[in-house]
Amino acid sequence: MAMHLGKLSASPCWLAARGGCGELRSWSLRCAAGRFCRPPSTACPEQSRGLGYGPTAGGGPRLRTGLAAGLAGLAGLAAAAFGHVKRAEMVSKSSGAPSPSPGRPEEEDDELARRCSCFMASPVTDLHELRRRPGDMKTKMELLILETQAQVCQALAQVDGGARFSVDRWERKEGGGGISCVLQDGHVFEKAGVSISVVHGNLSEEAAKQMRSRGKKLKTKDGKLPFSAMGVSSVIHPKNPHAPTIHFNYRYFEVEEADGNKQWWFGGGCDLTPTYLNQEDAVHFHRTLKEACDQHGPDLYPKFKKWCDDYFFIAHRGERRGIGGIFFDDLDSPSKEEVFCFVQSCAQAVIPSYIPLVKKHCDDSFTPREKLWQQLRRGRYVEFNLLYDRGTKFGLFTPGSRIESILMSLPLTARWEYMHSPSENSKEAEILDVLRHPRDWVH
Repeated sequence: MAMHLGKLSASPCWLAARGGCGELRSWSLRCAAGRFCRPPSTACPEQSRGLGYGPTAGGGPRLRTGLAAGLAGLAGLAAAAFGHVKRAEMVSKSSGAPSPSPGRPEEEDDELARRCSCFMASPVTDLHELRRRPGDMKTKMELLILETQAQVCQALAQVDGGARFSVDRWERKEGGGGISCVLQDGHVFEKAGVSISVVHGNLSEEAAKQMRSRGKKLKTKDGKLPFSAMGVSSVIHPKNPHAPTIHFNYRYFEVEEADGNKQWWFGGGCDLTPTYLNQEDAVHFHRTLKEACDQHGPDLYPKFKKWCDDYFFIAHRGERRGIGGIFFDDLDSPSKEEVFCFVQSCAQAVIPSYIPLVKKHCDDSFTPREKLWQQLRRGRYVEFNLLYDRGTKFGLFTPGSRIESILMSLPLTARWEYMHSPSENSKEAEILDVLRHPRDWVH
C-alpha cells in the first residue's frame, strides 16, 4: 500500500503520538516549508485534581446529554448544520503569514501563522481576533479542533494512499461557520468525514427550553441568550469488514446570561464499531482511551466508559451500536483549563487508538458473507444515528440546517434484510452477544 500524502494539497503536519496536555512524544511529518508544526502551547497542570460535574449537570447520563449532546448539531459533525457552502482549497503555503499586528511581536504572529498553515483550511475566526484573545478558551478550543481535524485527515489519507479529501468551508449567516472534510470511495475507506464547526449567535427558545429541562438556570435578556459552540466530529467507515468503524466528537459550549454571567461546559467521546469481534483490537482501543483518561483521574475512564455503553444503545434492538469507548457531557469542573487539558488528551488519543487497527486489517481477505454482515451492521448504525442520536435529530429539526453535513456520518452503503438472524456459535453471533452484554476490556 502506498504510504504517502500525495493526494493532499496541504502541508502534512501529523501529531503522531499522544502525550499529556501540551506535551507530545514525537512528530513524524513536516510542513512542506520544512518547519515543524508545533503542538498547542497550553500550560496545563501535569495532573488535574479530578474532573466532575458542576451543579448544572443534574440527572442521570441520559438526561444530562440533553441539548449539549444535541448541540453536536451545532458543535460537531451534525453541527455543520447551517449556512452557505463555499469550496475551499487547502491553505496555500505561498500566501504566507499576514502582516504582523501593530504592537505585537512578529514572532508571535508567525507562530500562529505556522500553526494555521497546517490546517485543512483557514480558521473560521479571523486571525486578528484569535491574536486579540490568545488566552480565551474559545481561541484554544478552535485551534485544538482545527489541529485535530488536520491530523486525523492526514493520517487517514496516508493509510488510504489513493483518495483525496474534499474540503468545504461553509458560513452560517447567523454567525460563524465550519469546515467539512470528506473522503469517499478510497482504497481503504468507503467514506471518512471529519468536520469542525465554530458557531455563535442567540439560542432559540426551544434550545433554551431543552437546557432548562436538564437543570440549567439561564437568565435571558429580551428573550435572547447569546451562545458560542465549537467542536470536531468524525465518522470513518472502512471498506474491509475486518477493519472497524470509529466515531469521535469533542466540543465546547458557552452561554452568556443577561447579567453577564457565563456558563460553559465540554462534551464528547470516542467509540468503536467493529463488524466482527477482535479481542486484541478491543483491548488496544479501550486501553489507549484509558491511558488518556488516567492522566487526569483514575475514576474517569470507568465512569465515561459506562456512560458510552448507556448512550449508544439501540433500544428497539436491545443492543449497543458498537463495543463502546468513552462518552461525557456537561463537564464543567474543576476548571476550564483542567477540563480542556482532559479533552486535549482525549483528542490526541484518536490516531493511536484507531490507525493501527486499520493498518492491521485493511488488507485482510474477506468473503461475500462477511461483506453482507458488514452491510447489515451498518444498517444498525444508520438506525441509531437517525432515531436516537441527539445531535443528528437536533440538526434535522433546526430551520436552515445544512443537511449534507448532518448526514455526513452515514455510510455510503448499508442493508436491511427481513428477519435476519445469524447462526448459533457463529462469528456474527459472537459480536451480537458483546453488543447485548458490554464487557470490561482493560481488566
